[in-house]
Amino acid sequence: MTIDLICLDADDTLWHNMRHFNGAEAAFAAILAPFVEAGVACERLHAVEAVNLAQYGYGAKSFTLSMIETAVDLLGDAAAGRAVADILAVGRDLLAHPVELLPGTAETLTALADRGRLVLVTKGDLLHQETKIAASGVGELFSAIEIVSDKSVATFERLFDRFGVAPECAVMAGDSMRSDVLPALGAGAWAAYIPQPDAWQHEAGDTPEQHPRFRRLAALTELPGWIDEIK
Repeated sequence: MTIDLICLDADDTLWHNMRHFNGAEAAFAAILAPFVEAGVACERLHAVEAVNLAQYGYGAKSFTLSMIETAVDLLGDAAAGRAVADILAVGRDLLAHPVELLPGTAETLTALADRGRLVLVTKGDLLHQETKIAASGVGELFSAIEIVSDKSVATFERLFDRFGVAPECAVMAGDSMRSDVLPALGAGAWAAYIPQPDAWQHEAGDTPEQHPRFRRLAALTELPGWIDEIK
C-alpha cells in the first residue's frame, strides 16, 4: 500500500501553541487576583470557554472573549470594566506570539514531502492561522492548507474526496486525540498521535490502542519511518 496523502495538524504538532495559551491564562488569573483566587478564575474560564466554542470557535480571539465574559461573571460589570483593557492586552499578546517550530519539524516536513502530498489541516481563526503559517517558513512545503472550524469524520471524508485519494492511502498526524486521530480513523485513514505536554483537556479522547491503523509516536520526527512501515 502506498500512502499518497499526508495530513498534518499545525498547533502543537508543527509549532508550540499551548504554552502561549497557558501563559495568557496565568496573566488572566493575575489580573483577577485582587478579587478572585486563581483556581476559581481558571475553573470558571474553562467552563465559559467550553460553552463558547460552539459560538466563537477556536483560537486566540475566542479565548479573549471568554476571558472577558469570565471577568464579568466573577466581578460584575463595574469591576470587570476596569480589567477589560488588561485582558485585551493579554489577547493581543496571544495573537502576536512568535511561531516556534518544534524540534526537527522543518527537516521532517521535507522528508514527508518526498513520500506524498502534504496537506495542513488546522482549525482556529482564519487570519491568525494564516499569519502563523506564513511566519513558520514551512508553508511552501504543503500542497494545500485547510483551515476548518472543527475536525470531524465528514471533514476528512470531504478532504479525501477532494484530493481523489482512498482513505486507506491517507495519514493524519497530530497532537489531539479528539480532533486529529479519532475522526481520521473514522473516515478510514491511518492516524498518528503525537502527544504534547500541557495538552488541552478538551482535545482528549479514548486512545484506540488496538486499532490496526493507529500509532502513538514520541515526536513528529518518527512519522516518516512509520509511513515507510505501512503496507
